[in-house]
Amino acid sequence: MPRLTPERREAKRAEIVAAARRCFSRDGFHQTSMPDIAAEAGVSAGAPYRYFASKDDIILAIAGDAFRLIFTPIEQLAAGATGATVADLVAASLKALSAETVTDAAGHDVPVEELLRCAVQTWSELLRNDAAHAHALEGFESVRGSIAGALRRGQTAGTVAPAVDPEHGARVVMGLLHGFLLQRVAFGLTDTVGFNDDIQTLLQNPGRPDTRPR
Repeated sequence: MPRLTPERREAKRAEIVAAARRCFSRDGFHQTSMPDIAAEAGVSAGAPYRYFASKDDIILAIAGDAFRLIFTPIEQLAAGATGATVADLVAASLKALSAETVTDAAGHDVPVEELLRCAVQTWSELLRNDAAHAHALEGFESVRGSIAGALRRGQTAGTVAPAVDPEHGARVVMGLLHGFLLQRVAFGLTDTVGFNDDIQTLLQNPGRPDTRPR
């Protein structure tokens, strides 16, 4: 059998990840077996093991894509903004969550709804899977640090209240996003625009007038 080229190998890996994501989104992590994933991908039962040592490794890959969707936009804004408010930071992520598809780490288009359903399931994995917890903690601390830095610069620019503790404020921002994610997946909160408008109103710096059109 001819050896797979790196491009073809990456394409097959992406097909398996996409199949697993569909299965996980539909049936859950623990109701899905590796043979289920192989069947969904249309490959032999042993094919997924050529790319992943276990189902947990596939879960980690998909969880990484899911949380990049949520937090990459906010990190990008935090890295470049000098006067971002708490509401601005939340809005950056909500914009990505309102899209139908997103590009994953391999450059493939992925349905946002599938990723979000997998993201919610990942939280329970953190309580039983040490590798998942370690990856999540590393990512959490990285994003929290970026947001805290943006809030400090916002205080210097006068767009964030001086009384705000940037470290605590960063957790508030992440908590809002986690809460929106859970409500969207579990309780049908799909009005991203309305949610964002309410955040802008609730969190607007008291020293700045509301300039939104009425």
